[in-house]
Parts: sequence; structure tokens; C-alpha cells
Amino acid sequence: MPDYNYSLSDNASADDRDAIERGLESYNERFIGADHYKPIYIVMRDDRGDVVGGMIGGTYWNWLYVRILWVRDDCRKQGAGTRLMQLAEEEARARGCKNVHLDTFDFQALGFYNRLGYTVWGRLEEFTPGYTRFFLKKQLA
Repeated sequence: MPDYNYSLSDNASADDRDAIERGLESYNERFIGADHYKPIYIVMRDDRGDVVGGMIGGTYWNWLYVRILWVRDDCRKQGAGTRLMQLAEEEARARGCKNVHLDTFDFQALGFYNRLGYTVWGRLEEFTPGYTRFFLKKQLA
């Protein structure tokens, strides 16, 4: 085995992170082409301009990934989460996406996503003690 130098830390330089990401992207492109990743940010504000919800995600290949969906507690159950997801899915379709994937915990929004047509394809029991993490997907029409 060659004599490599390994370093382990809780942080890496931007150059090191970029080199690792570029290395994997280059390898993947030989098989499945460039991912053409493009972020999506949807910010929801109240009449004072305060951020009360939003979505952070991105599109790559033909998928939308919803990394974060959040609505402030007092703004829930009024259709805001549904509207955020509608906007994200509309943008994903405009970008040529055919599918969406995301994850949620059982104490978060599993029922919400099920009502929007998302189905569970995987789960990690006891991801954190007492809770299950669910992985969901949806095919866009």
C-alpha cells in the first residue's frame, strides 16, 4: 500500500472540499453525465418582512431534492407548506425534472408529504433514539 498522508478534522478547507467533490463528479460523469446541479431557495415572509418559512433544495439530473422545508409554528395548517412544495415542484418541472426526493422524521411531516403524493421508499429505525427517519419520493406529472 502506498504511503499516503491522511488528515481527519471537523473542518476542511474550501479547496480540499472542492477537490473531493470535483473528483467524485468527474468519476460519475463518465457513467451518467453531468448533474447540472442548480440550487432552489424559496423564502416565505410575513407582512413585516420576517422570514416565516421556506424551502432549500436543488435540482440535478432529472430530480428535485428538498433538503429543508420549514414553516414557523404559528403559520402552519394554513396551506403555506403545500404552497412552498407546489412552487418547488413547478420550478423542478420547468427545469426538466421528473421526480422529487426528500427525507423527514416521524415527528416532522410524514403525513403532510403522504397527502402531497409522496411515498416512502426507505426508513432508518432508531436513527436517533425513539425516532425513525423516512426517505420519500414522488414522480412529477
